[in-house]
Amino acid sequence: MKKLFLCLFTCFLGSIYSASSQNVYLLYDKAVPKAEYAAKMLEKALLEQEYSVLEEQTGYDYLISIAVNTVNLGSEAYSIIPEGKIITIYGGDHRGMIYGSLSVAESIRNGTSLQNIKKSSESPHNALRAIKHNTPWYTYRPSSALDLHYETVRDVKYWEAFLDMMAKNRFNSLSLWNLHPFVYMIKPKNFPEASPFSDKEMEEWKHLHSEIFRMADERAIDTYIIPFNIFVSPEFSEAYNVAQENVYPNYYVPGDTSEIVKRYTRESITQVFQEYPTLTGIGLTLGEGMAGMTPQQREDWIYETYIEGMRQVGRDLKLVHRIPFSSTSESLGKTSVELEQLTRNAIEREAGLDFIEGPIWADLKYNWSHAHSTPQLVKVHGGEMFDTFYNPEPEGYKVTYTARNEDFFALRWGVPGFIREHIALNSQSYIGGYFIGSETYIPAKDYFTAIDAPVDWNYAFERQWLFYKLWGRLLYNPKTPDDIFQAEFNERYGSQGDNLLQAYSLASATQLRLASLYDSRWDFTLYGEGFMALIGDNTQYISVDQLISHPTLDPDYVSVKDFVEKRASRGSFEKDAVTPPVLIDMLEADTQKALSLVEDINTETNASLMYEVADVKTWSYLGLHLAEKLKGAVALQTYRIKGGAENKQNAVNHLEKALDYWDKVIKITRPIYKDMPLTHYNGSSHDRNKDNLFHWALIRPEVAQDIEIAKNATVNGSN
Repeated sequence: MKKLFLCLFTCFLGSIYSASSQNVYLLYDKAVPKAEYAAKMLEKALLEQEYSVLEEQTGYDYLISIAVNTVNLGSEAYSIIPEGKIITIYGGDHRGMIYGSLSVAESIRNGTSLQNIKKSSESPHNALRAIKHNTPWYTYRPSSALDLHYETVRDVKYWEAFLDMMAKNRFNSLSLWNLHPFVYMIKPKNFPEASPFSDKEMEEWKHLHSEIFRMADERAIDTYIIPFNIFVSPEFSEAYNVAQENVYPNYYVPGDTSEIVKRYTRESITQVFQEYPTLTGIGLTLGEGMAGMTPQQREDWIYETYIEGMRQVGRDLKLVHRIPFSSTSESLGKTSVELEQLTRNAIEREAGLDFIEGPIWADLKYNWSHAHSTPQLVKVHGGEMFDTFYNPEPEGYKVTYTARNEDFFALRWGVPGFIREHIALNSQSYIGGYFIGSETYIPAKDYFTAIDAPVDWNYAFERQWLFYKLWGRLLYNPKTPDDIFQAEFNERYGSQGDNLLQAYSLASATQLRLASLYDSRWDFTLYGEGFMALIGDNTQYISVDQLISHPTLDPDYVSVKDFVEKRASRGSFEKDAVTPPVLIDMLEADTQKALSLVEDINTETNASLMYEVADVKTWSYLGLHLAEKLKGAVALQTYRIKGGAENKQNAVNHLEKALDYWDKVIKITRPIYKDMPLTHYNGSSHDRNKDNLFHWALIRPEVAQDIEIAKNATVNGSN
């Protein structure tokens, strides 16, 4: 027995020694910045696992060769080939080379020794895997929830961390959005009066943008600026007495098509691309700042300014042509076949230009501003999407979708099955990929964390690591197994993280079900984690009456009102219909399972793990709150139609239970989450709202009001 123990102990020590004392040489082209980056990320992982990385190519135990192989691999693809002491990482291009290196680094971090690295390969499913990132300067909406990020987003260290995250998760494009980016990037040569900055201030802005684009290029990430139209700086407007309304924070304003505005816009675009040689492309927005113009006039203005400005740059550029949503001369309007045909003609004209690198990305918002709902495409911004853009199939452009998140900023989210289904439903040959991001939220400054304890994040996006990892990796390869995501939990939390991926998949599906049940349109029409929506002109808690009467987004879902009416008339439902009772069962089963999965996790010594578990519990109790609220809504609507004291009492009882679950949410979140600025509190107004703090505790009186609504209900009447 002693000999056996000694043998096992010796083998154990030997395995530790062999893993921690092995010498590795990284072979790559040191003259190529992208190869330098790939090697740096791989070296970092090796050092973390106590390998020694050699300076010279002698005395190595393993040699890792990092190179490009365009003969056997396509764009962005990679292969990993272990052969004895040699591990070769090939990329079909520099981007694929980086992804292959990051894949090996991930395996090392997850405990795989170099000896056990397996032969593998991957290639991209979606050509475009982009992040939508607003800036807090000259941003789309005036709100402290956005401009509180000002200093963070001006810090180069923030962008280094963000771009590392993008590369790690296989996002290949960064798009920066604001109303008018140009004066923050250049001092216009022929319009110096347009700049609000001194020379010193301008140099600081130029350094920031140069570093963003340089670091992105180093990581093989394309960069786009996406302005809105027609907007200028206040200084330009004042100096030339034009575009008086076309300045921050306005956006639904008439288009100023004067020649000096056209020239200023055109020259600014040319100068920006000439001064930033690694900036990849630009996006076109044909809506805000263009009231009073017909769709054709908008396209013509864009061609005379943006496209002509691009032509004069002197190098090929990429283009995002956002598909307009207004078929009228108003800022807000509806989609139409005629508008789609006009837009397609404009995009195909642009695709024929020799200075635009194809394909053009023809972008639409998936389910308007709330993609985290049903995976089915129900609507785009403005209404229905017709088949004009893919029938016949295009050659010079690809359709892309912006999957907006205006629904959860504080709570972590992750449902891999939803994203896989989303991608599966949108993998037609004419689809190019996705933009992922928000309009009303910037993932920079952490303005959520209330406790004073060490956590493993510095920035807001790092709190939502699972969200970005799921979207990025699955857009690259939808077959990426859940093991990859689960391994990240274990790398962070050890065995305590064993159940967290499954728990999130179950618990944060609450968001998808609420957003599928409650129809939404633009940004403020739903805020899922707060169970709030735009009701009238104000954002407020979704009352039981609103839940009863509001239509659903997902066509398979059945509203409370329709369910009660059909049941009263003894009608039947389609086989796949998600009626309130079906939805209640789904919510209860999944959330109770999620709660059981995290019940025994010990978070006392790890604040980061505590937040992960707390968010699972919060989503779960929000799901149980919705389940009880639905029960109460069905009973209440039944009482109003048929009467019966028992129905009324059932409604009260269920709504009281719903409040109990809301109180559980408050009990969890009150100590660990600050009161958080929320852009949605602007409501229907275009003005800044200073009274904009959200916390679940702050709206408890609105939640409790449901009980009073039920108590005061009358038959065949409402309050």
